[in-house]
Amino acid sequence: MTASHEGAHAHGYIDDKTRYLARLKRIEGQARGIHRMIDEDTYCIDILTQISALTSALENVALGLLDDHLRHCVVDAAKAGGPEAEQKIKEASAAIARLVKS
Repeated sequence: MTASHEGAHAHGYIDDKTRYLARLKRIEGQARGIHRMIDEDTYCIDILTQISALTSALENVALGLLDDHLRHCVVDAAKAGGPEAEQKIKEASAAIARLVKS
């Protein structure tokens, strides 16, 4: 956790926390399935197909979290103004850059 995260404030994803946790549980299952496929010498293309599905699922979680961050944390900080607003915008831009690179 970085200094920019205050413990007293609810994160933007909090209303969807149960949904995110359920999605991540499915993603964990997909990763275990890929592990099993490799262990069982499954055909390469079938494994790659599952890796593609896993990657897409993770990207969807990341995009949802980014959307929640923009709608809550960034908007709230922008309304308040000051250095926190600039910091939240920089954080969001850096997060977007990391997602685009991946």
